[in-house]
Amino acid sequence: MAQITIDPLTRIEGHLKVNVNVNGGTVSDAEVSGTAARGIEKLLKGKEPRDAAYITERICGVCFTAHGWTSSIAVENAHNANLPDAARVVRNLIAGGAWLHDHPLHFYHLSAVDYIDITVLANYSGSDINLNKIKNLILSEVANPPIDGSYVGPFVPTYAPDQYSITDLDTVVTLVQHYIKALEIQAKAKKMSAIFGGKQPHQSSIIPTGVTMFPNADQRSQFRVLLDEVTGFIKNTYVPDVLGLGTNELFGLATSDIGVGYQNYLAYGCFPEKQGHLMYPEGAIVNGILMADNRDDIEPLITEDVTNAWYQSNSAGHPSSSQQNFNLDKSAYTFVKAPRYNGQPMEVGPLARMMVMANRTSHPSHSHSAVQQFIGLVNAGVKPGVVARHAARALETLILCDSMYNWMDELDSLEASGNTQIRDNNHWDPPRNGSGWGMTEAPRGALGHWIDISNFAIGNYACVVPTTWNASPLDANGLNGPFEEALKGCPVPDENNPINVGRIIRSFDPCLACAVHVIAPNGDMKQYKI
Repeated sequence: MAQITIDPLTRIEGHLKVNVNVNGGTVSDAEVSGTAARGIEKLLKGKEPRDAAYITERICGVCFTAHGWTSSIAVENAHNANLPDAARVVRNLIAGGAWLHDHPLHFYHLSAVDYIDITVLANYSGSDINLNKIKNLILSEVANPPIDGSYVGPFVPTYAPDQYSITDLDTVVTLVQHYIKALEIQAKAKKMSAIFGGKQPHQSSIIPTGVTMFPNADQRSQFRVLLDEVTGFIKNTYVPDVLGLGTNELFGLATSDIGVGYQNYLAYGCFPEKQGHLMYPEGAIVNGILMADNRDDIEPLITEDVTNAWYQSNSAGHPSSSQQNFNLDKSAYTFVKAPRYNGQPMEVGPLARMMVMANRTSHPSHSHSAVQQFIGLVNAGVKPGVVARHAARALETLILCDSMYNWMDELDSLEASGNTQIRDNNHWDPPRNGSGWGMTEAPRGALGHWIDISNFAIGNYACVVPTTWNASPLDANGLNGPFEEALKGCPVPDENNPINVGRIIRSFDPCLACAVHVIAPNGDMKQYKI
């Protein structure tokens, strides 16, 4: 048996350490460690409840909008506020822009390098300026590799190419050109979100009880122009790239069991529509069976386990009562708690959302061509593993693009009818005492915030974020978290080249910045009384 440690795993958000035991060329067991401690909840205690939306946005520089939105919902639920239609639509569009920024970025800039042998560009003979710059970088570093092995990157591979690496020059040229174009597109998507959100990152428009502005005609026009361009890239480049690789070069990987895991899926749902349903529906699937299809049934069954996390025992239980009390002397291996739904580890994220949409046959999203296309991939033999996560992420983006045009039309109709109220003024001031929870989806999966208000101040606050679910450790019942379970059986034919380990983890799109915070600069955690 050999033990392989990847620390840190790169091309993700935040700090993640992965230990795997390899027997006979496959992973037999895994431990995934969040190596920093989150202190946001402790920071919030005693603060004005409405401030939580802005403070929690600073958890992450990627999922900021989702945190501000979810926090606002929690405060609103604590005193039964009613969200006006205009506020609902503006929130959807601010968040939608952030999603359109996030999904292509994940594929091209974080994950695609796992499948491209970029060194074949050394044979490129065309006139593309950017490709020639990359070619020259490759030739320089291949000829004179750094003594410490620290390539300039991000293009030079960390690991050697394998059977799933794309070595065809024409395909690599196309994908690298799209990588570069995606940098421009994700910036424009973020600009869309900033037009309605005031700025990005860390928008300033979503507030408890509503939003701060109703976009004027000029702002809506700017938004539509950018939406057209971003949607064109998604429909004509991003989705074809993902599906093309999955059904051609990577079809062998797509139909393998690599990275499949439990097949338990959880989605809180996201993007409320005027008809009362959520554009992405909520649901919990355990062992292939849809166990719940609304948030009210899901929320009471969520717990957090800290058996193998550096927390005191009173940090466990339902999130509404959990604490951030650390125990650095404990025999544990992560700062990430272990959320469970009715005792079960659950995968969250695009694949979970797609599986819920595929199972919610009466929900409007089920009939969308993107969902039906995903069902077609499954019927063709694609397993719910590494490639399926990328496919689900790309296909659900098509649903979002279509919905964003509908929301833009709805904004125009609201203005024409004079229905431009953007805040529930009757509930602007928070209650003296109360409690509430907010549940929605971040691009990476199910996101929940819980708040307790005492004497107009925050008495307790808890966040259970997507990567807390996915990166959770072994619990008291002996159940691994989704990352750890998905790594079991991972092929590692060369112990010096564990490329599949990275592929599996990155297919989830981890965001450890949300899951953990606060790190000791010199590595000695015990001197910090957090």
